[in-house]
This record gives sequence, structure tokens and C-alpha cells, in this order.
Amino acid sequence: MKIHYRYSDISSLWFPIAVIIVGICLLLLTPAIPKELPVKKAVNTTIELPNMQQLVHNVGAFAMTMTNWGQLGNDDWAIGIKDFPGVEYPINSELYYLNEIALWVGGIKADDTLVSAAWGPMAYLNPEFFPGYGEAGAIIVRSSLRSHDKYDKNAVSEQDFICEYTDTVGIAREDPYDNRPHIPLMVGVRQSSYAWSYDYAARSILIDFQITNLDTIVISEMYIGFAARGGVYHLSNVILGRYDDINGFLESAPTSGSCHEVDTLRLAWTADNDGDPDEASQWNFASPRDIGGIRVLRPEPGDSLTLNYNWWYTSNDPSLSFGPRRTDPFVHFPRDLAGPYGDRTRYYVLSHPSIDYDQMFTAVNHVADGFLPPPGHTQAFDIADGRMVYYLLSIGPFDLQPGDTLPITLAYVVGDNFHIRPNDFANYFNPQNPSAYYDELDFSDLVNNSIWTDFIFDNPGYDTDGDGFAGRFMWRCNCDGSSFCLDESIELPDSLVGCCAKEYYKGDGVPDFRPAAPPPSPVVRTISQTGKVTLRWNGKDSEEYIDFLTQEPGFEGYRVYMARDDRLSDFVLVASYDLDDFMVLRYNSVDHTWKGVSLGITRDSLQKLYGSGFDPDEYYDQFNYFLDPHTGDILYFKPQDWNQSDLSNPLGIHKIYPNASRDDNADVTVEGNLRYYEYEYTFDNLQPSVPYYFAVTAFNRGSFHRSLHILESSPLINAVEEYALPGTDTVEHKGLNVVVYPNPYRISDRYARAGYENRDRSRSAQWARRIHFANLPRICTIRIFTVDGDLIREIKHYYPEGGPASQHAEWNIISRNTQAITTGIYIWSVRSEMGEQLGKLVIIK
Repeated sequence: MKIHYRYSDISSLWFPIAVIIVGICLLLLTPAIPKELPVKKAVNTTIELPNMQQLVHNVGAFAMTMTNWGQLGNDDWAIGIKDFPGVEYPINSELYYLNEIALWVGGIKADDTLVSAAWGPMAYLNPEFFPGYGEAGAIIVRSSLRSHDKYDKNAVSEQDFICEYTDTVGIAREDPYDNRPHIPLMVGVRQSSYAWSYDYAARSILIDFQITNLDTIVISEMYIGFAARGGVYHLSNVILGRYDDINGFLESAPTSGSCHEVDTLRLAWTADNDGDPDEASQWNFASPRDIGGIRVLRPEPGDSLTLNYNWWYTSNDPSLSFGPRRTDPFVHFPRDLAGPYGDRTRYYVLSHPSIDYDQMFTAVNHVADGFLPPPGHTQAFDIADGRMVYYLLSIGPFDLQPGDTLPITLAYVVGDNFHIRPNDFANYFNPQNPSAYYDELDFSDLVNNSIWTDFIFDNPGYDTDGDGFAGRFMWRCNCDGSSFCLDESIELPDSLVGCCAKEYYKGDGVPDFRPAAPPPSPVVRTISQTGKVTLRWNGKDSEEYIDFLTQEPGFEGYRVYMARDDRLSDFVLVASYDLDDFMVLRYNSVDHTWKGVSLGITRDSLQKLYGSGFDPDEYYDQFNYFLDPHTGDILYFKPQDWNQSDLSNPLGIHKIYPNASRDDNADVTVEGNLRYYEYEYTFDNLQPSVPYYFAVTAFNRGSFHRSLHILESSPLINAVEEYALPGTDTVEHKGLNVVVYPNPYRISDRYARAGYENRDRSRSAQWARRIHFANLPRICTIRIFTVDGDLIREIKHYYPEGGPASQHAEWNIISRNTQAITTGIYIWSVRSEMGEQLGKLVIIK
């Protein structure tokens, strides 16, 4: 299955334009473009408009919308939260953790204070960043996956979205708060976002901003900010659920099992206040138990730069609006104002040096910490126990010279199981003493994923620019029966050289944007028959993969999965192949532990070392160990995976050409692939009338160097949808008759309940019904008529290259006028180069 990119162009993104060019509104209200189609060209009007687009990152564990106008996420229901979510985690769960994040850039030019703000918090009526016109404004899509149609050798991740926009496009309207036209800072932004599917990298997305001064004068005291609004809820509880969030700031967290005891995070987070347990006080599918947040990865705050976290709650009644404020003058941002509108108030919040206390502590008096007193009890309690608030994470100041570019890198990170027990909020929360509840919340997964985000951004221990510096480290020592840590500044005496090793915890300061990765997934091909589907793939790219950290081959094996729909949680492991190799563990007499010393030692290599009769399977744990005759080490051997290395069994994963040679470059398939790397696996006894999803993943051995377990590519990367029906080659060669089912179609048969329709419950019942057409040729036209000859619906079936599911089509029992079909007898027609077939279809409601 290809990775689907969800596009939207100016014809559907009416919301920022409607408030700017009122006369064009009605022309812009057209449906969102389906995700399978390419981007449409801009609407042909007398006024040329920016080429506004949005796409969805969906290769990792969560889906997140990116736009080319400075907004991350989506708050607009007209576009469709399901198609373009702020953040949906997990994918297809209908659980949402973010409305939107908007870029703010503020500074001082010629004694005037200016802020340019993207569509989002406090700028819904007057957004000021827009892309260019036509193709120059389009989002560029790249992928590091060779199996992807957007493959690019220069791609950074499995899903790169790259766009450019500026604050100079002349359609921003007059600022109603400053009572003057928009005055641009004259900045251009190149935004690049990156996503990966690998397990430890799948819970973060990195967004890099390159902000350039397009003017001829300096921008002084510039601040960059990200204005965010949460909204944590399940789609079934959108009315009430999205307005009871809690927000906060996590400065740091302790590190377990590391010499580096504390990791600095500086992460602004949002979660539901209680995880929304059901009426029986249990978690269910609609419980948003997890947490999400953003952090600035570069630049790091220091002597000259300050990172600020300011939040505020707005109400239609200004007297109820509130935000923590320090006891310094706040002339430009009076406390009863419902949010920072206008350049001066926005700049005040951007530059306001504060790390506000967490929202749930609103009713606690923080005067001793330099804050103004809290609001009245009723208002404070109301905010503390959960409200949708806004926050701004900002960093500065910078002086940006003409033509210079400032890099800013942001990460959005999610974490699991923030809420542990369904009754914790009811049992522990007290707005006047929220610490008891705070202590029951679990930040550990968010912290762990955030630390991995640091690793991806700037690989610790990897000298990116070749200057000899690989990052910050501590010495981890196991010497003379004791374990201890030493600072990197200490020069090791000779007595410690052999028993201390570097433990890197920070990179070299040069961004890498590169995770440790599994081998690339192979491209999956299908051969379908009645009740049977055969998968074929070529493993050359997977098996020749070189791990960038170790510079050694990283391939270990393949796994075959199947599912009834495309949700990751539904894929079931069916078969596996891996090399016949072992992890070697050695007993450490200093700290009396077993430590891995080698990965991927094959059985053949061990037999060459210890004799042809050596069987590593006999030495499999700490009680059944092996005494190395060469070194005296105490060892045991653990299979890397299952050591399912037999490729001759036709019922398992097997080679199609077992006698092919790896070195014979002329021995290739029709597609041009080396036969040596050709594999297949067959699924039998399948139900022909339902779709299946099949995937083949590749995995590696893991890494001691990075404490990484086995890394496996995601089944979603190459999953294909297929029916166990005759393929189009068979249909056309044998001239098979078209089959229509179910016929008659009876609503009373409850197809959805039986799992034949709407398995993900993503549609209303009326729009989820399906009648299937099977045994179709590659290219044909399906028409449905009344018995009187009136055309009800026409479906163009176009698969000129064949491929998975090309012999099948569906009709949703909706007319071409988007009306539900009534009970009756209908005539269907399938016309192609093979001729025309006719039949009757009965629908009973």
C-alpha cells in the first residue's frame, strides 16, 4: 500500500481567504480533495491567490497535518478533522491531542514593534504568512523509501514535507487591533518536516524552520514563538471532551541507568484532565489517556537566549480571562484582555521572560515565586481542573542581519499512558493541592520518546562534521569489583583505561536528522487467485543495507503480516525468516552481570571457532553456559530472533529461484531484479469476497552501541490491499464473467456487524454500505441504471498497470446526485475493450 498524502488546495481551504477577500468566498467553498488524488491547480479567478496546501504525516505512530502557511495541525471542521487532524494518536483511533500550532515571528525594525503570525491562536481573522503562487508555492514531498513513488536520495526521512512561505504576500488584511494595515517583518520561511516509522522514532515529528531576513535592514531583538491550542478528545465526545485539557511545562527528568543523571527537556505539554473514563470508571476506546507536547531542539537557551513558556485562558467575558503574570510592569498586555492581539501585545508575550506554572496549579498562590496572585476561587478552580487554554513557547532575542538565516528546530512528541488509573482524578485532584494528583501522572513514556528525539536530531557519539568531536560523554567504569562514573574532563590514568568506556549523552552540535534505522522494506507484489494470494518481493535493498552507526551489514530477516484493515494494531504476524545467528553474552565477574558482547554471530562462524560439532543451542542461559577454551570467558548464546532460516519449505517464506547466484548480474527477472533475492509466501484458504492487507517487513539485529533492540520497518510502509480473486491477467485471458455481490443487498443482514462493511466505524451507516464488482478487467466503466433506463451512477475503473485489487471495485449505494438508493431492481453494466456485460441487482431496505 502506498503512503497516502492528504492534499487540500485553495479550493477547499476557504477559511483564511474568506476573511480576506469576501467577494471570492462562494467560489472557494468546494469539497476537500480526496487523499488519493494529486493537488489541483489554484482556482481560476480574476484574483490570483496563494497556492495554499496541507498534507498529513502518517508513516509514524501518529498523524499530524502540515501546511504551507505556518500552521501545524488543523482546527477547521470545514476541512475535516478526520482527513486533516491536528494530531491523531494512534492513527485511525479518532483520538486527538492538538488543534493547532502557529508560527509567530516578532522583532523591532526602525523603532517599530512588528509581529507576523500564522493562522492559529489569536490570528484566526488576520493570518499573515502565505505561500507563493502556482507551483512555486506547492509543498514538496520526498521519501527515503526506495519503494515509494516520491523516493529521493536526498530525502532526510521516510516522509519529508518541504514548503516555503513569507509574510510579504499582499493579501493580509488590516489589523483590527492596531488599526493599521499589516506591516511585514519581511521574512521568508523554509519549513521542512520529517517523520519515520521505526518504533522508537515513530512518536515524534521534527519540524525545521529556516527564517531569512528578506529586507535591507536588521531585525533587532527578534523572538520566534509557537502559539498552541490543545483540544484533547475522542471524536465521539468532541462537544464536551475538547474543553477540559491541562497544560504544563516539563523542564527536565531523571535518567535511569545512565551516568548522565538528568536530561533537560524544556517541553510544553497538553493532555486531557482525567483521560475520560467511561461511566463504569473504566478505560475504553474513547479514552484519551496519552500526552503530547512540543520542544525547541535548537537553538538552546543560554546566556544570551531565553526560552519562555506563557499560557492564558480566554473567555467571552474578559473578566474571566486569565494567565499567570509576573510582578513586573505589563503595560501592553492588561490582564483582563482575552489574549494577545495586535503586534505590541503579541511581542510582549513573545519576549516576556517567564516559565509559567502548570495550569492545574492555578488556584495555588505563587506570589513567593514572583507571580501575581491567582484569580478568585471559582475562576481558579474552574481553570485548574481542566480548560482549553492557549500557550506560547518562544525563544530569543536574536539580531537577524539582512540576508541572514536563522535555523529553529521544533519537535512534536507523544507519550503513552499518561493517565494510569481511571479514578485518579476523582480520588486525588484538589485544586488547592494539585501535587497529589500530579504525582499520579506518568510522564515516563513522553520523557523516553523526547530523549530519543534528541538522538535523532543530533546523534550522540557521531562526529557529523569530521572535526574530531563526537559529543558530550561520561566515563562509565567497571573496575576492580566496583562500578562508577567519571566526568569527561578527567584524564583516565593507565589503571582505568581498560575498564572505562565513553557513554555519550549529547551530540556534536551539528544536526543529523537521522535515526538508527531498520533495513528498508521491500516492494511487495501480489498474485491473486480464488481463495489464494501469493506475495512476492525482491530483497536486494533490504539485505545489502549498511547500518550508518556501525558501518556493518544490518539485515537480520523478514516478517510477513496480514490484516483485515489498515490499522497497525490489526496486523498479525504470520511467518518469519531470519539468519541462523546468535547474540553472545559474557559473564562479568566485576559486577556479576551478563553483558552482550557480540551480535549476529552465525552458527557456521561459531563452529569454525569452536569445532564442527559445536552446538550453540546447548548453551542458552546463565545456568547452561559455555567456557571459552581460548579466553576462559564464560559465555552463553541467545538466538537473534527465532533462527527460522529454512528457505526451502514451500509452505513458509522461500526463495523462488534457490539455485540462483548472488554474483550473476545477468540472472534477472522480467522486472530486472536479481533472481537470487526473489522470495514468496502464499496465503491459502482466504475468503474471496473480503479485502485483506498484506505486508512484508525487514528487521535488523539491534545495537549494543545504542542500547537498541531489534528495529523493524512498519507493516504500514508497504502494506497492499488485495482480494483472493482471479487477477486481471486471468480475467482478461479467460474472459471471466463479472460477479456482483451481495446480490440481493439486504440492509437487514447487518453486513457491518459481521465485519464486511465499515470495520473501522469511520462512516455513518448510510455512507458505509458497499456492493462489490469482481472479475473486472484493468480498464472499464461501471454503470447502474433503473429498470426505466435512468443512469443512477457511473464508476470509472482505471488500473492500466494492473496490480493489487485491480480486478475489484465498490459502489456505496449512493446515486450520482449523492442520494441514498431506494429499494428496487437495478440494471448494472460493465463495458470495456472485452465488450459489455449486463446483469440485475436487487436492493432491499
